[in-house]
Amino acid sequence: MSMETREFLSAARIDVGMMTAWIEAGWLGPHCKSEEFLDIDVARARLIRDLTDIGVNDEGIPVILNLVDQLHGLRRALHEVLSAVRAQPETRPGGMPSRTSRSY
Repeated sequence: MSMETREFLSAARIDVGMMTAWIEAGWLGPHCKSEEFLDIDVARARLIRDLTDIGVNDEGIPVILNLVDQLHGLRRALHEVLSAVRAQPETRPGGMPSRTSRSY
């Protein structure tokens, strides 16, 4: 779901200055520049706000965001691998089909 800037600011509980600074710092994605925000942008902005609230400095924020992005990328890749494995017929060692994969 996309939302306008005002809705985003309210949902993320940040002000225009914070949003602008975070976009300029590259902490919020490029689609934010079109002033259409997604739910993922709200979650990211809330994370940034929470990190600054607990004392993470400006140098630490991009490091943490990068790690979070990597984690999500790995989860997505793992999901794709698991889907591909589940789509394959079950085989026994040596390449023989298992009894459960035979059709009679």
